[in-house]
Amino acid sequence: MRGALLSRRLSLRRRKSRPSAGSGHRARTHPRECHRRPRPDHPAKQLELLREALPSLSRVGVLANANSPSTEETARLEAATRPLHLALTESRINRSEQLAPAFAAMKQAGVGALLFRYDLWFIDPKQVAALARQHRLPTMHNLRQFVEAGALVSYGVDFAYLHRRVANYVDKVLKGAKAADLPVEQPTKFELVINLKTAKALGLTIPQSLLQRADEIIQ
Repeated sequence: MRGALLSRRLSLRRRKSRPSAGSGHRARTHPRECHRRPRPDHPAKQLELLREALPSLSRVGVLANANSPSTEETARLEAATRPLHLALTESRINRSEQLAPAFAAMKQAGVGALLFRYDLWFIDPKQVAALARQHRLPTMHNLRQFVEAGALVSYGVDFAYLHRRVANYVDKVLKGAKAADLPVEQPTKFELVINLKTAKALGLTIPQSLLQRADEIIQ
C-alpha cells in the first residue's frame, strides 16, 4: 500500500541518455522573463557545473513543479545530458510534503546529485539542506539562498545586480523617459556560489578550477 501511495504522489521517470557528440539547443526567451524568473536554459550550464564538481557522476535527478509545463523543459534537459554522458531521472512534486519522499525515491533510483528547477517556489531551503545531508546527495539550485542554508552549489541570475538595473530603469522613467522606448535587458550577470562546508560533510573535493570561478565560497 505504501509503495502504491508513493507511486501516485510522485511522478518519477528514469531516462537513459545515449552518448552523443551533439549539444543542447538554446531556446529564445521572452524579454519579460528577466523580471520573472531565471532563463530556462540555465539547467544546461548547471549540469556542466555538476559534472565538473562530481567527475564520477553518471545519473542526475531533476526535481520540478508538477503543475508547470514539462515537455519543452524536459527535452532541453535531455539534450543537455547527452554530451555529458549523463542519465536523467525526473520527479515532479506540487507541495512541500512530497519533498522527503522525492529525495528517498531519487536515492533509491541511484542518482548521484539533484538539480532543482526554478519553479519549486514552495520548498524551504533549510528542509532541502537537511534532506540532502540525510541522503548524502549534492544539490544544485538557481538561488544562492539554498547554498546559504546548507546546499552544495547554486548557479543563477545575480538578482542583486538585476534589481540595481531595474532601479536604473525606474530612475529613467521618473526623469521623463517613456518605458516603451527603453530597451528590455536580458539577465547578463550570473553567480556561482559553493558551500565548502557542505562539500566536506558529503566527503566531496571540489576541483580547484571550479573554486577559482566561484563568485562566493561559503566556508
